[in-house]
Amino acid sequence: MSAFLRLGVVPAGATGGIAMMLVGVLLFAVNDTLGKWLVGAYTVGQLLLVRSIAGLCLMAPFIRQAGPHAFLRPARPRLQLLRVVFSTLETSLFFWALTELPLAEVMTYYMAGPIYVTALSPFLLGERVGWRRWSAVAVGFCGVVLALHPSPGSLSFGAICALTGSFSYACFLIATRKLAGTPGTVLMTVQLLAALAFGAALVLAQGWTPPGALDLVLMLMLGAGSLAGNLCVNQALRIAPASVVVPYQYTLILWGMLFGYVFFGEVIGPLTLAGAAIIIGAGLFIFLREQQLRGRPD
Repeated sequence: MSAFLRLGVVPAGATGGIAMMLVGVLLFAVNDTLGKWLVGAYTVGQLLLVRSIAGLCLMAPFIRQAGPHAFLRPARPRLQLLRVVFSTLETSLFFWALTELPLAEVMTYYMAGPIYVTALSPFLLGERVGWRRWSAVAVGFCGVVLALHPSPGSLSFGAICALTGSFSYACFLIATRKLAGTPGTVLMTVQLLAALAFGAALVLAQGWTPPGALDLVLMLMLGAGSLAGNLCVNQALRIAPASVVVPYQYTLILWGMLFGYVFFGEVIGPLTLAGAAIIIGAGLFIFLREQQLRGRPD
């Protein structure tokens, strides 16, 4: 936002866009907190299955409006298949990571996803990355290593899940960027169907724990909360410049620290805090640099 302050101009819709982004990020944080609460009593497959069913029910009017022709001949089917594989992986690994790591720590790893995207974009998107952003990528990777607080026991199952999941998230973002011309309804529907199928397979392998009425409602809210959060973020980007609203996504880590402490008694260590600060700084620099360039040489 500082660039606009220097010009003395606040873009139209900026206040509303910031508010929508903050609400969307809060919904994601609440959703992730619910996931951590539920994954202590239920399997990841069960959460994926119920979450996907809820999401598909809410998407039903949009699916009907799109019509069957939108799904019969999808553009770039191989890339769409890769996208849903990465999407299912990053969601599943996020839940598995929550079984061992503090909420804010897992969020910190996933916030490094855009840094991975920048590192991969020259090879997968054919984009040029100059020395400034490569430097920020290197600094961001140092932040990830610091957040991992290297030690003989640091590479736990949860840490491996979080690191692999954040990389899968980056690949998912890249695939989504390459499918920019595909309708959002098609992308979201296929994504939910893949998660449903994977969740059902896990349930068949791991079994089903009958949830109580409250837990079932919370599981259904996982699907509703995710869609609502995406809707808020998309609306924020629609009514305000990305350079104004996107930096507010990093409030997710603050919510993670608050909710982790309040609901689970989690207090993340100084190394993780330092790593999070470095990741946020590197991510903001990369994003603002990309906004500044807008097609000019780096």
